[in-house]
Amino acid sequence: MTAVLTPALLPAVADFVSRDRQLLIGGAWVDAASGEKFETVDPATGEVITRVAKGTAEDIDRAVAAARAAYEGPWSRMKPNERERLIWKVGDILSERAEIFGQLEALDNGKSVAIATAVDVGWSADVWRYNAGLATKIKGSSITPSMPFAPDGQFHAYTRRESLGVCGQIIPWNFPILMATWKLAPALAAGNTVVLKPAEQTPLSALLLGEVFEEAGFPPGVVNIVTGFGDAGAALSAHMDVDKVAFTGSTEVGKKIVQAATGNLKKVTLELGGKSPNIVYADADLEAAVAGSVAAWMFNHGQCCVAGTRMFVQREIFDDFTQAVADAAAAAKIGPGLDPTTELGPLVSQEQFDRVNGYIQQGLASGARALTGGNRWGDRGYFIEPTVFVDVEPHYSIVEEEIFGPVVAALPFDDEEDVARAANNSIYGLAAGIWTKDLSKAHRTAAAVQAGSVWVNQYNGFDTALPFGGFKQSGWGRELGDSAIDAYTQVKSVNIAL
Repeated sequence: MTAVLTPALLPAVADFVSRDRQLLIGGAWVDAASGEKFETVDPATGEVITRVAKGTAEDIDRAVAAARAAYEGPWSRMKPNERERLIWKVGDILSERAEIFGQLEALDNGKSVAIATAVDVGWSADVWRYNAGLATKIKGSSITPSMPFAPDGQFHAYTRRESLGVCGQIIPWNFPILMATWKLAPALAAGNTVVLKPAEQTPLSALLLGEVFEEAGFPPGVVNIVTGFGDAGAALSAHMDVDKVAFTGSTEVGKKIVQAATGNLKKVTLELGGKSPNIVYADADLEAAVAGSVAAWMFNHGQCCVAGTRMFVQREIFDDFTQAVADAAAAAKIGPGLDPTTELGPLVSQEQFDRVNGYIQQGLASGARALTGGNRWGDRGYFIEPTVFVDVEPHYSIVEEEIFGPVVAALPFDDEEDVARAANNSIYGLAAGIWTKDLSKAHRTAAAVQAGSVWVNQYNGFDTALPFGGFKQSGWGRELGDSAIDAYTQVKSVNIAL
């Protein structure tokens, strides 16, 4: 079918979406076994972009079989430095085609094309190169055993860190190319093969990435991509020949992943929901704190697991600071992601629009007051005005639950103990922000807050070398840094009697 195009599309992007897209299984692009397809939609207009193969359990079976054959075949015989070169090449190709990937991401997801190109694709290239280097640095250690039950013996003992096998990876729609990269790059560096299931809302950049693997020279079956809905993800999670499943998404679905994985007790890593506190002390650099606090919950249209959507502001500056945040948010330019000047794009789907709007209405009905926003923006697409709530109580749904949209709830606090207690009053523990000029106070608060990542005088302070993951119901395990390799390997102990 012919996609609905705009003049702004690059020729490579227009060509990519002009044809129905297939699954990547065993190095070949194939239709779903059922022959079914589904539409992927531009969230800025609600118009169909193109159609994508609708994979099901039968396709997951085919993909897992292909991944197993590749794992037991050419991939396991490949030297670490050969894997390193292939993985590095993916990073280079992403850098070369950053504008193409960025525009495709903006079209399919709705995010700013400028952010998608610079952050999502640019950072992805960096993550591929970082993990390429790790492929040759996976090592064990030698140990001198005591062997108390064989006091006269001599022994040589060491450990090996080995790959897991076939990994199932299920990625979300908010950062499609970046989340695919976070999972694929370390899994491949460690020597595993993969079946990747992208989110049905945003499948296109993962499919374009599949073409990159072919061009880079990966053996067939090392990376398989099955697009589809929740039934495909469930089949992958429960598959008896999958050795590990990695998932990024909601806590509710994460719990279902864990249940599905019990059949063969496959290893599981989960990066789940958040309701992150962003703490602003009265002694902060307030100009920087306002800008950073807006970005904390408006970045990626609020569709960010680490979004600082509980904004705790010290009482003596509460009114002025929250109004400044509301004014800055209200001034943001709203528009389609393909417009490089857009600062706030649409939500990803009608379903997500309804969810976020529902929370806004709940907040207003509970008695919260919107300093700005609270309404739909425009008459087409899935746009929501940035919304700043005050006069909220800790038990309000807009304070307790993950909204995943451009909505923040502001609460006053008095002192360090008060805010630490309030910040930790959540089932989540993914991230936190702290704004203060007092270094000692920053360290004390960082230690007190229950979160996997704490950013001081900044927000979204990610780095490829820093491990990322959550406390409590925000997940299991860590991504990025050396920790990502740990998540895709297992340790074997070898003890030799001499």
